[in-house]
Amino acid sequence: MKPPFARTVSSNGNNAEEPRRPRVFEPAQAVALPELIEPITDSEVPLDDVVRPPKLLGWAGRVAWTAGGILVSLALGLAAERLIAELFAAQPWLGWVALAVLAMLVAALLVIIVREVASLMRLRALDRLRHAANAALISDRNKDGAAITRELLEIYARRPDLARPRDELESNARHVFDGAEHVRLGERLMMAPLDLRARALTAASARRVALVTAVSPRALIDIAFVIFESVRLGGDIARLYGARPGVIGTWRLIGAILAHLAVTGGLVLTDGVVEQLVGQGLAAKLSARLGEGVVNGLMTVRVGIAAMRVVRPLPFEVVKQPMVKDFIPELANVLNAEKK
Repeated sequence: MKPPFARTVSSNGNNAEEPRRPRVFEPAQAVALPELIEPITDSEVPLDDVVRPPKLLGWAGRVAWTAGGILVSLALGLAAERLIAELFAAQPWLGWVALAVLAMLVAALLVIIVREVASLMRLRALDRLRHAANAALISDRNKDGAAITRELLEIYARRPDLARPRDELESNARHVFDGAEHVRLGERLMMAPLDLRARALTAASARRVALVTAVSPRALIDIAFVIFESVRLGGDIARLYGARPGVIGTWRLIGAILAHLAVTGGLVLTDGVVEQLVGQGLAAKLSARLGEGVVNGLMTVRVGIAAMRVVRPLPFEVVKQPMVKDFIPELANVLNAEKK
């Protein structure tokens, strides 16, 4: 084999450019660089800070709501006291019955308040764990990663469906010495089965929304059903990941999901959704109602994905984050069955 050699392409040697002469700079033009330059990617800011729900009320709003709640509570207490006094004056046994009913009402309200506070604390715990996991991925310290693993095991300690992944995580975490690997191990063992179930919940909800939209006679029914399915889907995904939201926790969760959708652009069809629809020939064949079913189903999918990102205790580091285009075959099967 002959050795490679360079050969001139152009036979005209006059076209060759002369080599550039080195430039000389004055000493005053030189700039001294710092000895240590911190990279931008090592920032300590958590990645999910942009999806936090905005604070709608300032201190004045909180004071107003607190004062109004106290006034309403005093008015209700005064009305109950007058009612019981009048019942005692009319018939003593009626007064005792009313007093017993009031005691039951107060006890039930205390239980509801305790549950609401516990649900809010659980939502905050999951949010704090996710941000701590982001920090552990950046710092890669074994201490931070081990703390993430312990808190993850504590959150899912009473889940019988996660008994085997929990045992595997507890046994394998002893041999891990990197903080980032602790987070990745917990995601592979604990989050992967929950992600599959969350995807199944999202796909089922999107199918129901698409089918109801395709057959419903009124647009108001479509809107009401989409809102109902979105709220139910967010609550189901939150309970799946261990949040157990109550009434106030559900409203906080809805606010966080809406904030995430606002940040990510709502129904953004930039990840191949339109291309897949056109490629499968559905956009040209579907009727107007079926097209509305596709759009509403995709909106429900976006809500499900946003709910996963909001309540998932670990970030998407190893497991692939679900995208809207992953649910296109589910909607296509429903719409094809509807056309038949």
